Amino acid sequence: MGQKLPPDQMTLYRRVDEVLTYVWDPIGVREVPQARDEYRGYLPQVFRRVLDATEPGTIAEYLLSAASECMGLTINEESRKDAFRIARLLIEHRDWINQTHPDQ
Repeated sequence: MGQKLPPDQMTLYRRVDEVLTYVWDPIGVREVPQARDEYRGYLPQVFRRVLDATEPGTIAEYLLSAASECMGLTINEESRKDAFRIARLLIEHRDWINQTHPDQ
C-alpha cells in the first residue's frame, strides 16, 4: 500500500496477507518459499473489504472472483464454502484487533 497505516490497521493488513497465503491459498503454494508473494496483488482489495465489511459476503465474492477470473479456477460448492469461511475468519481477526486497539 502506498500510505502509512495506523498500527491497528497495519496489524490487520499483515494478518490478511498471512490468511491469504497460508489459509486461503487456492492454488496450493503455501509451502513454496519462492511463492510467498503470490497473493499480494489481491491484498489491497481484500484488506479494504475487510475494513468495511459488515458481513462476509463481500469478501467471499471477491475471493471467488479472483480465483475464477484471475486464476482460472472453477468455482464449486466447496470453494464457495471455503471463501465464506475465509471471509468470516478475516472479520474475526479484524474484530479481535479492534478490541485490542480500542483507542486507534
